Order: sequence, then C-alpha cells, then structure tokens
Amino acid sequence: MKRAIPVLVLSVAGLIPVWRYAPSHDTGSSSTATEAAAPASTPSASSSGGTTSTVVSGSTIDTEKGPVQVEVTFDGDKIASVRMLQQPNHPQTTAAVPQLIEETLQVQSADVDTVSGATVTSDGYRESLQAAIDARG
Repeated sequence: MKRAIPVLVLSVAGLIPVWRYAPSHDTGSSSTATEAAAPASTPSASSSGGTTSTVVSGSTIDTEKGPVQVEVTFDGDKIASVRMLQQPNHPQTTAAVPQLIEETLQVQSADVDTVSGATVTSDGYRESLQAAIDARG
C-alpha cells in the first residue's frame, strides 16, 4: 500500500502533459482571429446553351490554421458547385471540406453547420462563401 500512492500520483503527473497536448498545425500565420485578407473577386460569366454560369471567388479568410478561400459556380440563381481554392493542410480540414460543400449544395446558402473538429475551417469556409454570394449580388 505504501507504494501504491506514489505510483498513482506519479502516473497522474505523467499523464497531465498528454491530456493538455493540443497539436499545432500552424502554417506560419500568427493571426488567431478570423479576418478577411482580400475582397471577393468580380464575378465572371459564361453562357452555353442558354444557361448562364457565373464563377465567383470568395474572400481569402486568414484563420489560425491557414487561409481559406472558395470559388462558387452559379447556374442562374442556383449554386452549382463549390471548389476550395485555399485550405489549411490539416487532416480535419480534409475530412470537413466535402461535408461543407455537400451541405452548401443542399441548402443553397452559406448557412451550413460547423463540422465537428474543424470549427476554424468551417467558420472561414462560411465567411468566404458568403463573400462570394454577396459579390454575385
């Protein structure tokens, strides 16, 4: 019993750094707040077979994980596709992007849910997407 208490205390003390560990996937950006770094681009339109497609790039959003920027293709008033121009090199981001795009195509707006584990990327995605929607008018 005399050994059990020190072993327990040392085990807990050894696990504290493991519990507090949060991986940092910093891409060199020292910014911790989400901020717009560049305005959305001017829409470009093309017409084929009577359908007008418009491609608009959203603002580049600097996040603590890295820059996020989307490009949205509109067919008429409908969001036809969304493509990531910039995204953080992070496993959670890679997993979150298809979910964000799929939900965008379903709801046809920037009102998409945050993907668990990719909150920062989700916030940057929504902001860049809304900028592209606003730029289209």
